[in-house]
Amino acid sequence: MDKKISDITIKSVASKKEMRQFVRFNWEMYKDCPYAVPDFLEDTLDTFNPKKNPALKFCEVECFMAFRDNKMVGRVAAIINRRANETWNEKRVRFGWIDFIDDIHVTKALLETVEDWGRERGMDTIAGPLGFTDMDLEGMLTEGFDQLSTMNSIYNYPYYPEHLKQLGYEKEVGWVERKILVPKGEHTANMQKYFKIAELVKQRYGFRLRKFKNKDEIRREGYIPKVLNVVNKAYADLYGYCELDAEQMETYANQYLQYLDKRYLSVVETADGEVIGMGICITSLSRAIQKAKAKLFPLGWWHMAKALWFNHHPQILDMLLVGVLPEYQDKGANALIFADIIPQTIKDGYEWAETHHQLEDNLPSQTQWKNLDQVIHKRRCAFKKAL
Repeated sequence: MDKKISDITIKSVASKKEMRQFVRFNWEMYKDCPYAVPDFLEDTLDTFNPKKNPALKFCEVECFMAFRDNKMVGRVAAIINRRANETWNEKRVRFGWIDFIDDIHVTKALLETVEDWGRERGMDTIAGPLGFTDMDLEGMLTEGFDQLSTMNSIYNYPYYPEHLKQLGYEKEVGWVERKILVPKGEHTANMQKYFKIAELVKQRYGFRLRKFKNKDEIRREGYIPKVLNVVNKAYADLYGYCELDAEQMETYANQYLQYLDKRYLSVVETADGEVIGMGICITSLSRAIQKAKAKLFPLGWWHMAKALWFNHHPQILDMLLVGVLPEYQDKGANALIFADIIPQTIKDGYEWAETHHQLEDNLPSQTQWKNLDQVIHKRRCAFKKAL
């Protein structure tokens, strides 16, 4: 589908070559920005490949590119997640993977295309930026434009949210991201409280920490579904979440196990062996992805390998996921996770950790950092509009 809106042509992605162009536009937009971590080419192509992404079994998607004078000036993906709509009893179309030059006419043309696409399919609300599921990139950056992004979050220029507001979109939810200073030197704060609580809950409830010798052990003993089932239950009531199925769990495991340092996988169990909490961290790959120009081949793999296995002076630890089953969130289970991670970060010489984005009104999640020196250094939000 091609359509003309004023001097802008909107083109639907219809080939592998065009999909590659769609993905690489993000790199072209941000290759000179020191804070942006562009879409990783191979991973993003897999995300839009029905043979590689099981979420496409219950999601409908169409990708659009905007051109002016035969030059690409924007992109957006229109998504309907039928499972999420059923879960939340909604009729909404999502927009994701959105980028545009600083021209309100381009932004308007892209979003109107998604709006029309959604209306044609019976939707009554548009929201985003969102991916196929909660495991994809989501939320438009509204503060922290001078802070280094992560491989699991969206970076955008400051004019993005201003354009959306001009087009009648309003904030639906907000997320915050924290910089947690590793507790050493003058930043020890009240970290001893985590160790005290961890010992207390071990004695009172019999909680224990499960560590692994290697990645094969994680798979062999069935911990992938055990850990991701915690995610399903802990995140069930959070904005837009829809439950991961077994096929999705395996896909995400294949994607992230390659980056995992087993020392930074902390699994909390009850005395009976039930998994009730987990923390998953990796060393930051932001600078490596920038150096690799957001491509694994031909030489990007070397920058990734250096960051993962040959970096003797790591600076940033990315906290991908931290979750505890709701019924154990007030019993100190997360203290075991922090008591496990903190000594390792000190030993390895990290300076700070980046939290994953957390809903700003999720108070249990927000207060778990209170005994550490930390600062909210990024904010983002999802916008919505009635159709």
